[in-house]
Amino acid sequence: MRKITVLLKKTGEIILDVVFWGCMAFVAFICLQIFLFASFKIPTDSMTPTLVPGDFVLVNKAITGARIFNIFASLREEETPIHRLPGLRSVKADDVIIFNFPYPNSRDSLQMHIMKYYVKRCIGLPGDSLVIRNGYYALSGNENRKIGFLPGQKHLSRRTKESLKEVGLYYSFPFDSAAGWNVRDFGPLYIPAKGDYISMTPFHFSLYRKLIEWEQKASLQLAPGGSVTLGGKPLLFYRFRHNYYFAGGDYAANSQDSRYWGLLPEEFIVGKAWLIWKSVNPHTGKMRWERVFSRV
Repeated sequence: MRKITVLLKKTGEIILDVVFWGCMAFVAFICLQIFLFASFKIPTDSMTPTLVPGDFVLVNKAITGARIFNIFASLREEETPIHRLPGLRSVKADDVIIFNFPYPNSRDSLQMHIMKYYVKRCIGLPGDSLVIRNGYYALSGNENRKIGFLPGQKHLSRRTKESLKEVGLYYSFPFDSAAGWNVRDFGPLYIPAKGDYISMTPFHFSLYRKLIEWEQKASLQLAPGGSVTLGGKPLLFYRFRHNYYFAGGDYAANSQDSRYWGLLPEEFIVGKAWLIWKSVNPHTGKMRWERVFSRV
């Protein structure tokens, strides 16, 4: 009987140890997911050839700083404050970033949904003024210096207006006839930085309305005479409260990016794509070993 009692006691201690260390491992895994790394699967070809469908990408959150917010409120599609911990550096031009898509339910109102992610290349930074000329990205005032992923832009420059129209990929943000922008000829578009002021002209209304409504949680309206009101009160100038970015796909001829839906708030950025840790051909199910452990 004594031996059985000792055996049961040891068994109980082993079970408690397993449960304890299992819980600790789970907590450590969750902490890593929240503060350091996360994995995302690439579903489309919008970032080809940098990232292709079937790639599994490890995202480094420590670079930009992890975000703290109410996950459950986001899952319920409720507005929730987003706080970012200090990171190693800010997002740079040419970084491949993972972010929450700003318009998960409607292209008319900006909203964060934790389960809806995009991956694109950062083309424009806060304070930049971006243009697209014949399919090539550049900064206004220095249009001879091309930026972004040039092979994809070269392919776009060879596409005809008619071929892009046929697949619904020609007309672009802000979808305003006064601007006349399209995916091959776009801008200049000023990308606001936190603290920037703009005058509230009818054209600025069309460019920044959704950003201002998201920041202020109030309706921005354009009167017939061209004046602008915010929450029913006249608005002559506006000062931005957040930084914004322009995100573009490497496969520029077929990428739903900032050319179509506008600018990306900094708070929506999850982190920088760092490493392809797994890659499976979605058609054959075979591992693409040549892509595994490739840096992004």
